[in-house]
Amino acid sequence: MPAPLKLPPRLRSVPLRFVGCRPGRLLAVLLGVLLSLPQSGRAQSSLSKVWVPDLGNGTYKNPVLYADYSDPDAIRVGQDFYLVSSSFNAVPGLQILHSRDLVNWSIIGAVFRQQPPLARYQLPQHGNGVWAPAIRYHNKEFYIYYPDPDLGIFVTKAKNPAGPWSAPVCVKEAKGWIDPCPLWDADGRAYLVHGFAGSRAGIKTILAVSPMSADGLSLTGEDALVFDGHAHHPTLEGPKFYQRHGYYYIFAPAGGVPTGWQLVLRSRHVYGPYEERIVMDQGKTPINGPHQGAWVDTDRGEDWFLHFQDQGPYGRVVHLQPMQWKDDWPVIGEDPDGDGKGQPVLTYRKPAVKAPAQPLATPPTSDEFSATQLGLQWQWHANPQDYWAYLNGPQGYLRLYSVLLPEDYKNLWQVPNLLLQKLPAEAFTATTKLTFAPRVEGEKVGLVMMGLDYAYLALSYRNGQLQLSQSVCRQADKLSPETTTAPVPGPAPGQPVYLRVAVRPGAKCQFSYSLDGQQFQFLGAEFQAVEGKWIGAKVGLFSTRPTKFNDSGNTDVDWFRIE
Repeated sequence: MPAPLKLPPRLRSVPLRFVGCRPGRLLAVLLGVLLSLPQSGRAQSSLSKVWVPDLGNGTYKNPVLYADYSDPDAIRVGQDFYLVSSSFNAVPGLQILHSRDLVNWSIIGAVFRQQPPLARYQLPQHGNGVWAPAIRYHNKEFYIYYPDPDLGIFVTKAKNPAGPWSAPVCVKEAKGWIDPCPLWDADGRAYLVHGFAGSRAGIKTILAVSPMSADGLSLTGEDALVFDGHAHHPTLEGPKFYQRHGYYYIFAPAGGVPTGWQLVLRSRHVYGPYEERIVMDQGKTPINGPHQGAWVDTDRGEDWFLHFQDQGPYGRVVHLQPMQWKDDWPVIGEDPDGDGKGQPVLTYRKPAVKAPAQPLATPPTSDEFSATQLGLQWQWHANPQDYWAYLNGPQGYLRLYSVLLPEDYKNLWQVPNLLLQKLPAEAFTATTKLTFAPRVEGEKVGLVMMGLDYAYLALSYRNGQLQLSQSVCRQADKLSPETTTAPVPGPAPGQPVYLRVAVRPGAKCQFSYSLDGQQFQFLGAEFQAVEGKWIGAKVGLFSTRPTKFNDSGNTDVDWFRIE
C-alpha cells in the first residue's frame, strides 16, 4: 500500500484544513488517510516488513504474534476471534486483537486510554496494573476480567469489541488476587477462578473458585480452594475455566515462565476434586516454557491453543498449537510418542474456518503519522496528558512537546511520557525522521530502547547548538545514573535528523544517525537490550526538558519506520 500523501511544509501551520489543495490533490490526501484506517477508524500502518506468520501456502510459522502479547486469552464469536493480553502500566491499555483464522491478527482497539485509578497511573507503575486478563462473550456482550494485583479483580463490558468499553467495576477488592477467569454454567450459575500472587498475598501456586452473580459484576460467596500445586506444579497460575462433555476444566500453566509446562485440571464438579495432567511441555523442541493461553475452537469443529513463549528482551511472544481430545483430555501440539503430552509445532497447516481466506495481516509497526490519532501499536508508559503530543494527520507529522522531568529525576525509569511499542521480530531496524525546535537549555528528544537496562540516541540543545550523543543506563529500576558519550554536532537549526537503531538476533542494538537520510554514522557502542518489569524491551521516542519554563520546545516527527 502506498504511503498516505502528505501536505507540503508550507501548509503545516494550518491545522485541520486542506487549504490550498487542488481537488485532485485533496482527493489523494483523503484517500491516503482512509486507506490507513482499520476497523476501529484509527491509524494503522501496512503489513509488517519483518515478520509475517502466514506463509501463503496454507501453512503458518510460529510465533503467530512475534511481539510481547503476554498472558494471552482468546475467544471465538461466530467467524471472529478476539485476543487480549496483559498490558501492565502501558496505555492505551488492554489492547484488543482480531483475526478470522488465528494466524493473521490486527489491533482493533483498547479498553481504556487512561488506566484507572487515574491518579495512581499518572506516574510509571512498572510491573503493576493490568495482569493476565480473560475475555468472554455472554448474553450478547463481551466481558474482560483483569486483575490489578494491588487493588483487586475488575470487569469491563462492551457490545463491540473495538469499543467503547464500560468503566471497570471492581468485582473483588483484594490484594494479591490475580488471573481471573469467569464461567457461566449451563444451569445459569456463574463462577470465577483465580490464582494468587506471592509478592502480594504471601502465598502462590494455589487456585480458588468463587460463586459469582449472573450478571458477572460481583462475587456472591466465599472463595473455595480447589487445587494446590505445591507438590508437583510450582508457580501454578493463569487459570482459564471451561466446560466440555460434563467436565469442568481449568487450564493453568505451572513451572515458571521460562521453563514451565501446561497443566490441565478436570472434575465433574465445579469445586472439585480435580484430576491433573500435563498436556504440553517443551519436549524436544526449542520452544521453552510453552504455556498459559487459550483454548479456542473453529466453526469447522477444530480445536486450537494459543500460548506464550518467554523470549527475554523480546517479551512473551504468542504461538498457535493444534489441539486434539483423547479420552476427554486435551493434547496440545504434536504428540510423537502418543503419551498424551504434546510439544509445540514450529510450522503447521492453518486452521480450517468457514470464513473466506483472510488477507495477510499483522499488528502495525511503522507509522507515517498521517491520521488524526496515533497508530494502535503505540503505548505511553503512564496515563498521558493532552499536552504531551499533537498529531494532525493532514499535516503528516507527530509533534512531541518537551515535558518537565520529575523533581527527583535519576533516569528514564521515572519518566511517564515515553511513547513506545513492542519489539516486532528477532531482527529489525527502527528509523525515525524528526526536526527539533528547542526553547530551553538541556531539552532533548531521543530514540530509546527501553528495559531494565536502556540506551538511547538523543538530540540535545546545549549552548545554543544541537548535539547528538548516546546514553546508556544499567539497572534503571534501581535508579542508577546514565553514562553518555562525548557529543557530536547535530543538524543546523530547522533541519531534520534521522535516528536509527538496528537490532540483530539476540537483541543486540547499534544506534546511528544521519543528517541527509542516506549516510548513517554509528554513535556509541553496541547495546544489549534486556526485558523490562514483566515485559519485553520496547522501542520508541521521548522528549524532555530539565527546567521549568512557561513554554515548551517541540519536535516534529515526520515518520517512524520499522524495516
